[in-house]
Amino acid sequence: MTDTTEAVPNPILQGLRRGVRRQCPNCAAGPLFAGYVKVLSPCPNCSHDNAQYKADDAGPYFTILLVGHLCIGPLLIFPFIWKSPLWLVLGTTLPLIMILTLLLLPVVKGAVIGVQWGMKTSREAKTSSPPLTDGRS
Repeated sequence: MTDTTEAVPNPILQGLRRGVRRQCPNCAAGPLFAGYVKVLSPCPNCSHDNAQYKADDAGPYFTILLVGHLCIGPLLIFPFIWKSPLWLVLGTTLPLIMILTLLLLPVVKGAVIGVQWGMKTSREAKTSSPPLTDGRS
């Protein structure tokens, strides 16, 4: 007996993959950004409102976290950091850190938007709860 049911992809991983590729998380055909990190909304392909996902500070936060662990941590192991003159250390490490940060920022911001799409969270999804009443008139 053959099973003809197809496995439904995990929407969070699907959104993450599409966001890392800087594609619209809804259709994967349109671009996610109109520039470097400006979100293109609505998507020119599927008209999905990509600006509804709040990715203001999460992208830079996770980018700094990644660059710090991928670049700064391993650099502290090498003795040239302590033995070389300051101008040489800053002249070699700062461009590396700056380039890595600028390359990762749109990828990480796209991933944050993609994960929010997969989790179905948006600015409009947060509604205020009704006011509490204590039973008095």
